[in-house]
Amino acid sequence: MSKKIAIPTENGILCSHFGHCERFFVATTDGTQIVSTTYLDPPAHEPGVFPAWLAQQGVTDVIAGGMGQRAIDLFNQQNINVFVGAQQKSPAELASDLLNNSLVAGANYCDH
Repeated sequence: MSKKIAIPTENGILCSHFGHCERFFVATTDGTQIVSTTYLDPPAHEPGVFPAWLAQQGVTDVIAGGMGQRAIDLFNQQNINVFVGAQQKSPAELASDLLNNSLVAGANYCDH
């Protein structure tokens, strides 16, 4: 099953504060490997904007360092899976980890 994975980035690695990322790394996959990647500049950050915008881009999964519960709920309403607590690694590594079922996710590091 193909996936389209979005990862917020800053300086080439996972941005720990989801809503303030520079760009989104987006990996299109065939379900087992990455087949293409791109970077997207996000719209202005306002509550609820990113979930709808990423859904319009066809995103199926989001990997984040942390985000608030309301944002997680909004992504889920768009049928987008959310993985929080990911390590600060390159986005390609994180996307590959998700595809290989080895993504280390844990605590939600967003505290507001």
